Amino acid sequence: MYSIPVAGICILAFFLLSNISQQEVSSNTPYVLAMTKSVPVPHKVSFAGEEVDLDRYDLHERYDREINGFTYLHSTTILLIKKANRYFPIIEPILRENNIPDDFKYLAVIESNLNHRAVSSAGAAGLWQFMPKTAPSYGLEVSAEVDERYHIEKSTRAACKYFREAYNKYGNWASVALSYNAGQGRISGELDKQLADEGLDLWLVDETTRYYFRMLAMKQIFEEPPKYGFILTEDDLYKPTEFKEVKVTESITDLAAFAKEQGINYAQLKDFNTWLRDRKLTISARSKSSYTILIPTQESLYYRKGSKTRVHNRAWITHD
Repeated sequence: MYSIPVAGICILAFFLLSNISQQEVSSNTPYVLAMTKSVPVPHKVSFAGEEVDLDRYDLHERYDREINGFTYLHSTTILLIKKANRYFPIIEPILRENNIPDDFKYLAVIESNLNHRAVSSAGAAGLWQFMPKTAPSYGLEVSAEVDERYHIEKSTRAACKYFREAYNKYGNWASVALSYNAGQGRISGELDKQLADEGLDLWLVDETTRYYFRMLAMKQIFEEPPKYGFILTEDDLYKPTEFKEVKVTESITDLAAFAKEQGINYAQLKDFNTWLRDRKLTISARSKSSYTILIPTQESLYYRKGSKTRVHNRAWITHD
């Protein structure tokens, strides 16, 4: 027996009850049964303490593109909110210690999708997507065995050094953010060539042009997820991880054996210490005298029934 779709029954009933022609029914029936509403663009938003007026056509339309994109890119955006519960508690204190506006945590969101293992096609790596040639100038070791671009805390401190350096050059945070994508040389050169005072007035490649507005849009959604249709409970968020710190002063010839001695497996060791790039860790006179390896607690490794996830920002979840 064939089943009649609910939508078809509704249309048929409407036709019979209203006594109108089939042609009139067809002309009034929407092409889709689920409506999608465009997200309104506010007159102004703020980022890093700087107000951005969105009345000008280009700024309005750039923001409109990104806020609607992230609102309806459901799986990606909801996963970002979940992961932020694990990463923001690490990132925020480091930004604060270095006098960098808290809003710059959203730069990590759009750079890597909060994936500490992310690698771009150009070779940029980690949460903050440092290039291998740039990383050492900001204090990160990049070698065959150790690549601190993948180290969450150290790479965040390196990003702070970049932000402060760029701010001292430009004097506004919008240009700092744009330079993180395009490079300070490109932004400085274009400011001169285009006779512009700030980065938001520049004609740039599409990726860089979108960059700043992606951060603006992500900030708005993170501050009020339910307003944009994202409904989560505390059980949906990813657990913050607690660690035991192990200081290593002698070479480790087999990291898998080391992991087993610490009560975890090799995959877990690598996941929480992605900066370890080989199966061994060599301590030599030419290298650093020591490294600190993070060992997750057993409790951190499991989502146990009845346990509660620590919520970093109550705005992310629905009320109990």
